[in-house]
Amino acid sequence: MSTPATTTGPTPAARRARHPLMHWIMNNGALVGLIVLCIALFIATPHFLTVRNLLNIGIQSATVAILAFGMTFVIVSAGIDLAVGSVAAFGAMCSAYFFVEAGLPGWLTLIIGLVMGLVAGAVAGVAVAYGRLPAFIATLAMMSIARGATLVISGGSPLAAPPAVTALGADYFGVPMPIVMMALAGFSCWFILSRTVLGRSMYAIGGNEEAARLSGIPVRTTLVVVYSLSGLFAALAGLVIMGRLSSALPQAALGYELDAIAAVVIGGASLAGGSGKASGTFVGAILLAVIRNGLNILNVSSFWQQIVIGLVIALAVGFDVLRTKTKL
Repeated sequence: MSTPATTTGPTPAARRARHPLMHWIMNNGALVGLIVLCIALFIATPHFLTVRNLLNIGIQSATVAILAFGMTFVIVSAGIDLAVGSVAAFGAMCSAYFFVEAGLPGWLTLIIGLVMGLVAGAVAGVAVAYGRLPAFIATLAMMSIARGATLVISGGSPLAAPPAVTALGADYFGVPMPIVMMALAGFSCWFILSRTVLGRSMYAIGGNEEAARLSGIPVRTTLVVVYSLSGLFAALAGLVIMGRLSSALPQAALGYELDAIAAVVIGGASLAGGSGKASGTFVGAILLAVIRNGLNILNVSSFWQQIVIGLVIALAVGFDVLRTKTKL
């Protein structure tokens, strides 16, 4: 007796081979959206594609992009870091405090600011990895602690920035230093994720933490390093903000953690972990800056701008869900 033949649909690989352009668009939705948006704004206003405005976009996106590069490590590892905005302010305030109150050299206080951000991230990482606290709770607590410490150190008042930090906000030969720092941070993120054992471990932990542990990856140590890197990048962003303003503000980078998370998600990373890349995060940060810049040029109310940003984030998450389903 013959058995009936069974038919199955095309495999995901076959579908991708059949529609390579659609597959590329699905994996580069943020870049496609950025290109379409730039074309639309170019048509809508002649002021968009000018050198001055493009440099403004680069400067506006620099701090969010630096924060987002650090956030990429965390999200790839299936975590979340709500403290990056507060840690940015904390690192900058520590740098200014040791310069103003202790009289330390500017270059040394710059290093101190970075180290303080790294330490704050490491503390959150220890709470997640060894204390087994949910990342949301651990980083929410660090967000409050870091912001409170910033207010205590400063007494609620701005402090002058060290000259070495002020240089991070200056222009050299027509090139703004915030853009240079963003490029360096982006290269570092790309290198760590794609060229190091640490980066491969992040992807493995984000994909399946238990499988990563069974394969010999030191999961707890890696998570501490992940959150330490996020704190280090956050402190760098805080120093760039202080360099632009020539002073450390207690309320600096307030709410920036949401923009950082949005940039990573818009760039194609999954909040479930295991996916994400530096180039996508960069595109996500630029896309957010272009949206805000374009709406400002078109004189759109800031209230409506928040609605537009929220819709973009919702679309990005929905797009990620759709992309994930097509891979199954």
